[in-house]
Amino acid sequence: MDLNAVTDVLRPRGRAELPPACAGDAVLGGGTWLFSEPQPHVRRLIDLADLGWPALRHEAEGLSIAATCTIAELNGFEAPVEWRSASLIHECCHAFLASFKIWNMATVGGNICLGLPAGPMISLCAALDGEGVLWGPDGGERRVSIVDVVRGPREVALAPGEVLRAVHLPAQALRRRAAFRRASLTPLGRSGVLVIGTGDADGTFALTVTASTRRPVRLAFPAVPEAAALAAGLAAAIPDELYYDDMHGRPEWRRHMTALLAQEIRDELAEARA
Repeated sequence: MDLNAVTDVLRPRGRAELPPACAGDAVLGGGTWLFSEPQPHVRRLIDLADLGWPALRHEAEGLSIAATCTIAELNGFEAPVEWRSASLIHECCHAFLASFKIWNMATVGGNICLGLPAGPMISLCAALDGEGVLWGPDGGERRVSIVDVVRGPREVALAPGEVLRAVHLPAQALRRRAAFRRASLTPLGRSGVLVIGTGDADGTFALTVTASTRRPVRLAFPAVPEAAALAAGLAAAIPDELYYDDMHGRPEWRRHMTALLAQEIRDELAEARA
């Protein structure tokens, strides 16, 4: 869709060329959402494509994913065999249920910064202890857990002028066992519930709930909990008003499916642990 209110397009080639924030700015990654509907408030586009950030950087400390990395590039990553939970990359990329056109344009950073509950890159990075690297307009940098970056639908913790530079997934998280469950109202529908569980070598169990909730919710247990303890943990961590309500699922259905899929994950990881 043409954005006919835009009067200026900036294409910075380095950090020093990133402009101070102005009213009407929109940061452009892949643009798959930005160009999907009218944006009458947008006056200036800041296109990140020419910054030339390497899409992926694999190191002993983990995996660094540039904000401009496309879904196709991420899905094509071949992880070391010891990174067992890297299987979640494939699962979450396919949770887009998008055409190859979208896969080759949509970016990891764009999906996270849009902040929609069904954003599968939010699910992936929140479940694997992802940490966002945020560049400030004053030249500073801060790191924030992706669980805390996304505060609600279309609401993220970026200050005016801040840009998401990358997301770092630590190697320790990538070595964990993982289990993935997703539910939608239709076979090719948007995620209504997406639950990921991970199990560490020391027995620690973590559960990350997205899509069914307005923001990511993460629960941690010192060991795989009993079914009743998991149910109680979910009830305490997710009050009724935190369940999302839209055409892709009512809160009652999302609550029920979250509990059901969480128990399936608990059983799977308990069996793997045994």
